[in-house]
Amino acid sequence: MKIQGKWTLVTGASSGIGEQFARQLAKQGSHLALVARSKGKLESLASELIKMYGIKAEVIAMDLAKEGAPSELYRQCQLLKVEIELLINNAGFATHGLFEQVSGERQHEEVMLNVAAVVDMTHLFLPDMLSKSSGAVINVASTAGFQPLPYMAVYGATKAFVLSFTQALWWENRNRGVKFIALCPGSTDTSFFNVVGTEEASVGKKDTPERVVEVALRALNVGKAYVVPGVQNYIGAQLSRFITRKQGLRLVGGMLRPREGSGSHKNLGNQSDLAGQ
Repeated sequence: MKIQGKWTLVTGASSGIGEQFARQLAKQGSHLALVARSKGKLESLASELIKMYGIKAEVIAMDLAKEGAPSELYRQCQLLKVEIELLINNAGFATHGLFEQVSGERQHEEVMLNVAAVVDMTHLFLPDMLSKSSGAVINVASTAGFQPLPYMAVYGATKAFVLSFTQALWWENRNRGVKFIALCPGSTDTSFFNVVGTEEASVGKKDTPERVVEVALRALNVGKAYVVPGVQNYIGAQLSRFITRKQGLRLVGGMLRPREGSGSHKNLGNQSDLAGQ
């Protein structure tokens, strides 16, 4: 995919995987529309990448979990005359703990950001891509999307939605000039777990956001419907095909069960600008 001189929109661009998408695509000559809640971080990143690579960059500070936010973002892009060639739906966060003990408001925001915003953003920007028979959408899912997650029930369900949604649109658009791919990383060395409120939600060795993004961009270019960075992560993602659902729940539930006194079920931290593990 030739992205030089074209516009990429990255949500959750202020840190982690989103920031790394911005850096690697700027290096390839892509102009950037950077979206997150943290305006100061976005402005600092934009200024750095403009000076380093001579690209254009627009900063849009916005909470995509709010009702109507994707429509407002699309409107702002139109006002700025920014035509998006590559849409990266990366923003998201997780909660951890017994379902009934996690704030209902927090979990509602989780669904709004991880699911509703992804659907709305794709629905808004896809028609412009189809009109040119050109473009791509990267939706950041997770290895969490391959099986139910006890103690992270809402998060796992949102990422299963993103994975299924993206694969379906990959098929619908495979001969229409627009690429789709679901990026399904495992644990990644970002601030994700600070927002979750506990490292108990981290399983396995953490990958680097740099490598995760490199894998995603390579997989996009060869037309894959989804990609799981890391051999161990890939094997883990496919494990549910070879064991019963009950065995899978027992395995994952044992890994993610909150420790006594950890307090992770409270999960009262600020909403993240990050994507899931």
